[in-house]
Amino acid sequence: MAKMLSLDDLINIEERDAEKKELEGLYDLIIPPGTPTGIIFDLVEEFDLEPVDREIMVNIVETDPCNLLVLRGKMEIVQQAHKYLFDELDAWVNSDY
Repeated sequence: MAKMLSLDDLINIEERDAEKKELEGLYDLIIPPGTPTGIIFDLVEEFDLEPVDREIMVNIVETDPCNLLVLRGKMEIVQQAHKYLFDELDAWVNSDY
């Protein structure tokens, strides 16, 4: 038997479609836990990325959902920010702190 859609089902479909269109062309740069906040602030300001909370499955002992910080933006900008992030993390790890 075919499922009959309710008004709520149709509203949810429209909301999901609107969310997909809103995110079209945007990519997420996952910020590793423990990243110094100064680096995160620099990334947001320098590359004009939007900080977003995102639930991601993380496999530590068991696969559990975790809320991680991601910075969202266009592909080219996210790629530049990715390089900057890891250059800064490398400099931070190899510093005399």
